[in-house]
Amino acid sequence: MTKAVFIAAAEPFSGKSLVALGLVNLLLGQARRVGYFKPLIDYDPAQQPDPHIDTVNRHFKLGLPYADTYAYTRPEALRLMEAGAQGELIDQVIHKFKQWEDAYDFTVVEGSDFDGDGLAFEFDANVSIAKNLGVPVILVVSGHGKTTAQVVSAALTLLHAFAAREVVVLQVVANRVAAEQAADVRELLRTQLPVSVLLAVIPDDPDLLHPTMREIQAGLGGKLLFGETDLSGQVDNYVIGAMQVPNFLNYLKDNVLIVTPGDRGDIILCALQANLSASYPRVAGIVLTAGSEPDEPVRRLLEGLPNVVPILAVPTGTFETTTRVAAIKSRITFDNPKKIQLAISTFQRHVDVQALEEKLVSFRSEGLTPHMFQYRLLQWAKRSRRHIVLPEGNDDRILRAAAQLLHQDIVNLTILGDPNEVAASAKRLGINLPAAHLRILDPVHSEHYADYVQTFYELRKDKGVNPVMARDLLRDVSYFGAMMVHKGHADGMVSGAVHTTQHTIRPALQFIKTKPGVSVVSSVFFMCLPDRVAVFGDCAVNPNPTAEQLAEIAISSAESSLAFGIEPRIAMLSYSSGTSGAGADVEKVRQATELVRRKRPDLKVEGPIQYDAAVDPLVGRQKLPDSEVAGQASVLIFPDLNTGNNTYKAVQRETGALAIGPVLQGLNKPVNDLSRGCTVDDVFNTVVITAIQSQQG
Repeated sequence: MTKAVFIAAAEPFSGKSLVALGLVNLLLGQARRVGYFKPLIDYDPAQQPDPHIDTVNRHFKLGLPYADTYAYTRPEALRLMEAGAQGELIDQVIHKFKQWEDAYDFTVVEGSDFDGDGLAFEFDANVSIAKNLGVPVILVVSGHGKTTAQVVSAALTLLHAFAAREVVVLQVVANRVAAEQAADVRELLRTQLPVSVLLAVIPDDPDLLHPTMREIQAGLGGKLLFGETDLSGQVDNYVIGAMQVPNFLNYLKDNVLIVTPGDRGDIILCALQANLSASYPRVAGIVLTAGSEPDEPVRRLLEGLPNVVPILAVPTGTFETTTRVAAIKSRITFDNPKKIQLAISTFQRHVDVQALEEKLVSFRSEGLTPHMFQYRLLQWAKRSRRHIVLPEGNDDRILRAAAQLLHQDIVNLTILGDPNEVAASAKRLGINLPAAHLRILDPVHSEHYADYVQTFYELRKDKGVNPVMARDLLRDVSYFGAMMVHKGHADGMVSGAVHTTQHTIRPALQFIKTKPGVSVVSSVFFMCLPDRVAVFGDCAVNPNPTAEQLAEIAISSAESSLAFGIEPRIAMLSYSSGTSGAGADVEKVRQATELVRRKRPDLKVEGPIQYDAAVDPLVGRQKLPDSEVAGQASVLIFPDLNTGNNTYKAVQRETGALAIGPVLQGLNKPVNDLSRGCTVDDVFNTVVITAIQSQQG
């Protein structure tokens, strides 16, 4: 069951606030603790709170700490985007949301308002945030000023934009639709929307759209002269008071705003008298233009009258003022409970709340984005602090990654190397290595060195190892680190920044050995592609596996995939799909696929299959229409090391994907290998993966 829903639009003043109020009201009938989160806000918190957050929080008495209800202001987000740090923005949004989400039974997430510069950025940010939070979306489109065809087109375009990024859409709300268009919009959209997507069409309601006198004052920056108590009154019409009184009276309509120069005392007094008369409509307020205010006799008269309507003074001329009045948009704010209740009742009338409740209860996120994946990894690693040994203390990347790991309080570390040299390197790099969860150890001077030598000798004497050889080999940091893992003095090891893959794996194979039932150690990369995480295996260890080994690699990779929260759908890759090709290489893959099916009938597997048919839904349907893997593979098994290694590097370089790995699989205890071209982030991520592997035991 989902614990959140995202409300998204693609233009300003779409009516998101109506949907948000109705949704929170609905949820409060089902959940005790409802949260409200807006990743991007338009208002400087030092100046004023975001009106949407403030209204929801105060009206429903949610008691939400305002600082926790948003992640970034618009200027902050734009600066990050301009600096090319979109990943940092998304990571922080996820981090803050996840902290927030755990404290509430359900959270409503509201997309940005599209009010200002950077509209294209905002739309992309909303899609990315919804995708990375892994929550379903309610899309809101405005019908105001649009033809029926334009409303339908806008709704379908927005739906396709989110669906293209594999964001689940629960409902489309066509809001502010002209009453005479509502039936046609509903009919046309219902026939074109997927059956799984709910539809609501909400007719335009003037009482929700028109501003209050308080909003008029704020929009004009007007000086309030009279009528402070009636600023919540609604303005439905406006008229310019520039004619003689008898003609002027003919233009008054209900809840009218009168715009007139301040020296027109006759219009002012006429308007006030009309407001008192049962024969004329209500006057909402008066705006005096051109920087002029009533003459002293008129002012004195006004001060002696009870219940004077709000009167504002502005410096702008009459024409400019009326233009600005026409452009003022109303918001549903806390100080207008009447409008809030109207919004809630409108939502209840036009939205199938029962169907929406059922959708929310049954929704489960199936996608996994790179940001979600990395966030999940950190949380898992922190569940139970593990002890990881890093043999290559003479490498700057190792030390930088160690500092990050320790400062984020993720693992305990042992760094192998001369303590003085490591300390000197840390000082040179300007990094701090907190001592609380760190040990820097020279193998030869370890209190366990003699015991490790004897253990190694006993384990390998049948393989020709004598005590002298054992002493020499245990001076090697890879052997010493692997022995720490074997003896239980560390939970896992990460090496390979300086040493070769074989140098890292060999000692593990000699005494950590493989799991029962596993004959081959293999590897996977977690490929963090723009919108998903895929598992690539084996791209690092086995040059030319047999069909039996390939099947075992596939099964191990599926288990690794499942262990890290990715549903395994295995594609056994080849240059041919299905029965279209022949040859020794294809037959090997076909045989491996059948072995996987026999050994693990619970796994979804397809092969032989080409890469494009494995990952592209359209190609997959064309080539293998009956496959449950084609077009949506999450675990891709390469037929040999040459193909796998080149493919993962090509994908990484051409798409900018983050490749986490290689992650070794099949060993009794986790030992993982780094590429000698690894980055600090690679080291960090591999240590996190290793810690999680050790938890899974």
